[in-house]
Amino acid sequence: MKKITAILGVLAAVASLSLADSGPEASAKDTKKVVQNNFVETAQKGVKLSGYVDAGYSYNFTGANTDVVTGRFGSDTASKGDFNLYAVKLALEKALTSENKAQAGFRADVMIGEDANYLINRDGGNTQNPNDNQNSNALFLEQAYVSIRAPVGNGWDFKVGKFVSILGYEVIERPANMNITYGLLWQQFPLYYTGVLSSYKFDDYLDGKLGVVNGSNSDNNTTTSNNSDGCAVLAALNVTAPGGNANWSNNFQYSSNMENDTDVNTTNSSIITGAPSSNTSGNGYMFIYNSWGNWAPKFADDKLLFAFDSALGTSNLGNYGTRGTTWWGASAYAKYQFNDWFYLASRGEYLGGQNFAKLGNSSTIPNVNPATQGMSLWEYTITAGFNVIDNLLIRAEYRLDWGDNSVYGTDANGNATSVSSGPAHYAGAEVVYSF
Repeated sequence: MKKITAILGVLAAVASLSLADSGPEASAKDTKKVVQNNFVETAQKGVKLSGYVDAGYSYNFTGANTDVVTGRFGSDTASKGDFNLYAVKLALEKALTSENKAQAGFRADVMIGEDANYLINRDGGNTQNPNDNQNSNALFLEQAYVSIRAPVGNGWDFKVGKFVSILGYEVIERPANMNITYGLLWQQFPLYYTGVLSSYKFDDYLDGKLGVVNGSNSDNNTTTSNNSDGCAVLAALNVTAPGGNANWSNNFQYSSNMENDTDVNTTNSSIITGAPSSNTSGNGYMFIYNSWGNWAPKFADDKLLFAFDSALGTSNLGNYGTRGTTWWGASAYAKYQFNDWFYLASRGEYLGGQNFAKLGNSSTIPNVNPATQGMSLWEYTITAGFNVIDNLLIRAEYRLDWGDNSVYGTDANGNATSVSSGPAHYAGAEVVYSF
């Protein structure tokens, strides 16, 4: 009898809940009772999702459809005409607040598209034909780190995980740069690190960074023995002018091994005849000093912007140290915002070196000894930008590359068949929607 009474009680409760559905107030109360201990929170306070979709068209006026332009990013050097899905980017972040108190957050950035394919194994214009490598389905994890603030002094911040390089004026996100194509100098810097990076703001004018990470572009261990990508020490000092209209940033990186996967994928990193086929010697080194700055003259009412980027790097191959390289480069930028919807931007660059070792596997280029022949590459780019409506950017661009061994053709096996000093002409356009 007790069981029957209990069952009837349950049925009555269910019936009353069903009848309550016809009244919104009662329904809301009863539903709250049901789900209050079983729910999924879909909008955590302070967590933001942002990103963009970047697509366009590029045309390289080189001779054959297998020609490669030395020093260009893979999706920028694809010969002849090419419609591009450069990237779909998603960034999920809970940023630290401005309060100087113990707190934590996170950030994760993912890119899908043709750029992602080359960011995984960056192609710097080596003998692999980029026309064969276009893949808009590639996925690249750009960043994923935990951010922490310790209430020490003015607030001492830390990033722990995977984060982008501290070097260079240009960034991985094309829409954030002045130009559509990536510069020669950007191609020479590491893309990301895995480790710990701390930052401290001394005052309104001076801030610095210090970090310890795995080798460049590597998720592997930090040991210095064989079969290791080594470890790297990062340091930066940034000066901001009174008024905030100018910046000067000085950045350093020292690694206990050669760079990993910065210009070509590891299987193609035998950059000099007789050197190892991968960066596993464990006792080489790499040093880069980078200085960049920008200035927005106050007399131009924020319409004019000047910037520069420069670098000096040297590295060896451990046991093959006599076959290392020293390289250098500089970039100059200018941008003028004519009105709310139109601007022009230009970039001029030079990249030089004692040999071609910095640009990867160049040993198959005809009549070139990468260990002895000097490197001298130039490029000029002009870009028109149109902010048509909110969140929509349309850009058109012309680029010219020239210099020693600037353009070369490849056969079906990726071997160079011809080489010239250029010039190599490029025209392209892109459409970006950000959110």
